[in-house]
Amino acid sequence: MMKILALIPHYNHPATVAQVAQAMRGFGLDVLIVDDGSRQECKEVLQQIVSDGIEVLYRPVNGGKGAAVKSGLKYAEQLGYTHVLQVDADAQHCLDDTPKLLEAAAQHPETVICGWPQYGSDAPKSRLYGRKITDFWNMIHTASTDIKDGMCGFRLYPLAPALAAIREEYVGDRMDFDTEILIRLYWRGIKPVWIKTPVKYETGGVSHFNAWEDNVRISKMHARLFFEMLGRRLHGRM
Repeated sequence: MMKILALIPHYNHPATVAQVAQAMRGFGLDVLIVDDGSRQECKEVLQQIVSDGIEVLYRPVNGGKGAAVKSGLKYAEQLGYTHVLQVDADAQHCLDDTPKLLEAAAQHPETVICGWPQYGSDAPKSRLYGRKITDFWNMIHTASTDIKDGMCGFRLYPLAPALAAIREEYVGDRMDFDTEILIRLYWRGIKPVWIKTPVKYETGGVSHFNAWEDNVRISKMHARLFFEMLGRRLHGRM
């Protein structure tokens, strides 16, 4: 039987994190917010959110989105959960599509269920171009078009294989995490199931994506994965 925890990595999103947590709780899910070293004022907001079924795990120092998700996955394992639904704290995702991910997971409990972003006219062009570049590299890494989007943070993991990938291989700690863990799971034979879901970009929305640092980090990740892919093919592991 599946036991699912909703995991919300959080860093300085006091205006939206409660909305996301309460929405996940409304779908009958236990909720864990992993605060990644936010400002004190944000921690005060989190203290007000805690209730039956909603917990907060505090990381003392900001380590990145990936580091926060890793902490949440390990916490979920300790409490006996089998699956983790990752959802961003900025309310950018269509939370009403949560039942679609849960239904797909019930049908395919052994694989990762991923939100496939459907963008509107409000999507920044720079984000769309950046994603196209990542999509290209993901095709190279997998020799397929099976990875529809590597960067969407709305997805449901089977816990055991996700933790195995993290413990046995390098997976980045920051904005490179979402793409890298999908590729590493794919190499382990875990192909994602995709659920189309709209993504909105609110005027004045808070983003912690650093255009320079994170793009450099993601470029290094793709270079690392590319050479690993070549090694895998050379040794017949693809």
